[in-house]
Amino acid sequence: MSRADDLYKATCRKILEEGYSDEGLPVRPKWADGTPAHTIKTFGVVNRYNLAEEFPIMTLRRTYWKSAIDELLWIWQKKSNRIADLGSHVWDEWAGEDGTIGKAYGYQLGIKHHYKEGDMDQVDRVLYDLKHNPTSRRILTNIYNFEDLHEMNLYPCAYSMTFNVTGNKLNAILNQRSQDMLTANNWNVVQYAALTHMLAQVSGLEVGEFIHVIADCHIYDRHIPAVKAMLEKEGFDAPTFRMDTSIDDFYKFTKNSFSMENYKYHDFDFEIPMAI
Repeated sequence: MSRADDLYKATCRKILEEGYSDEGLPVRPKWADGTPAHTIKTFGVVNRYNLAEEFPIMTLRRTYWKSAIDELLWIWQKKSNRIADLGSHVWDEWAGEDGTIGKAYGYQLGIKHHYKEGDMDQVDRVLYDLKHNPTSRRILTNIYNFEDLHEMNLYPCAYSMTFNVTGNKLNAILNQRSQDMLTANNWNVVQYAALTHMLAQVSGLEVGEFIHVIADCHIYDRHIPAVKAMLEKEGFDAPTFRMDTSIDDFYKFTKNSFSMENYKYHDFDFEIPMAI
């Protein structure tokens, strides 16, 4: 069973057995029929993945990893907030009349800031520091811009990345304010693990640890049967993650620059209602 499966099971069991239910409390999310979407949650989950050992993709159900990486590139490489620039439809419900999700996600990463070395956006600053200042303890991004929150169609969930070089290894921490365990957990893990691999390669580094910090880690009430069914399954070994090793420019990666060899996963027979 993959490490991602192990951690997923442990986190879900903790939520189901020890979590707090917000049933009866006023909540923002709703189901399509207008019913409040309640959750069982736990606070302050920290999961660690050693990327040098295996790629953290789940096998208890299929993770559509290529679409996940495509969205990651939409945010970090294209720095876009326009859904027409994205190959999947995961953001369609959050798009406004102008076809964007407002001043959120990629928009924030694309804003240029003034540094003594020149004007750079957040992504280019990370790339610069990994090559020129690898011992820095200031290599991070943050898209939770309070000044622009009122113009974001959804406040960022995965909002901050911190990078740290130890020896020749690149480590990373993803901070996430909120995580839907069924629909989004491994999707985000795959995205930011892949990002760490990309940044390490173009910076001449090896991958180290990826740490996922989740503030409000929850399972929606209507997702509980599906999660419980997944907990009964025995996962497969993690697949072998491949990346085009000839790429030395972050902006040349595409979703086709990656492959997952021998990716085995269980079928998933549940319709997943989406809370919005």
